[in-house]
Amino acid sequence: MSAFYTAVARYYDAENAGKTDDLELYSRLAAQYSGQILDVGCGTGRVLIHLAEHGHSVSGIENNRAMLTRLDHKLKSAPQLSQLIDVAEADVLSHEYPRKFGLILLSYNALMHFLEQDKQIALLRRLRSWLTDSGRLVIDLPNAGPVFASPDNDAMTLERSFLDKETGQLVMLQSVSILDRAAQTLDVEWIYDAIDGDGSVKRMIVPHKLRYFFLPEIKLLLDRAGLALDAVYGDSDQSAYDADAERMIVLAKCD
Repeated sequence: MSAFYTAVARYYDAENAGKTDDLELYSRLAAQYSGQILDVGCGTGRVLIHLAEHGHSVSGIENNRAMLTRLDHKLKSAPQLSQLIDVAEADVLSHEYPRKFGLILLSYNALMHFLEQDKQIALLRRLRSWLTDSGRLVIDLPNAGPVFASPDNDAMTLERSFLDKETGQLVMLQSVSILDRAAQTLDVEWIYDAIDGDGSVKRMIVPHKLRYFFLPEIKLLLDRAGLALDAVYGDSDQSAYDADAERMIVLAKCD
């Protein structure tokens, strides 16, 4: 996982510039659940900085130096946020916090990076130990149902295009993916084509593996970790979760 983000860190912010739909949800939850906030896998600070800009005290944990270098650069440009943000460069499965949090975020697909069940349970148990008795853990995942119901397609798919502000290059992001329904995993080759002013193309291919989850499995994992399902939504607007929902956003509490 870390190697993947080292490779794509230079594109991450430009690629995800339009990913803002979940930020209002985190603002609502931060206002509802008092105490500090922990952003697990905070990356370049997409969620972390948004919450700090709205006056919340936020901690982040991230194990990839390339992503954190970009976060460091942002924070140097916004010193007024430094008193609200602290970031640990560490592995969440071994790091220790001396304090507890009112809200812990496994934001956009973060849990999908934990492929093995023992690590999933270890992660959730650790987050449970950092959660206040009245706090909430948020897990934002894609709804696996529609993905597993769709026909297989190993064709190259154009995901999006974006401008790399550092180089001025247009970057076309494509993917080729293979879904293993038995293992509930998705093997993806992300293909970044950076187009220079003279029309030449520099291609970078980065493999990535993710794991899908269904709601009954999430409930069992939470139970093993001493957590209980509090609510589940079908999108960041907190709409109802059903078979056709785009997302599966889970709120969990201490059992």
